[in-house]
Amino acid sequence: MVKGTTSFGKKIGIKHVRCRRCGRTSYHLKKQMCAACGFKNPAKNPAKIRNYSWQTKNVRRKRIR
Repeated sequence: MVKGTTSFGKKIGIKHVRCRRCGRTSYHLKKQMCAACGFKNPAKNPAKIRNYSWQTKNVRRKRIR
């Protein structure tokens, strides 16, 4: 039973992509929800962006080419 380096080779795949609303790479593909702004479904989700007083995050947007 190997639980070390060889097991980490299988952990590939894209979980998060760019969010339509906030632009961060935080939109989870399986959950269909953004971890940064809380964007889920425009029909079900209110327009309020997820934020808390304890979080101070910098917006790092990747350049689209």
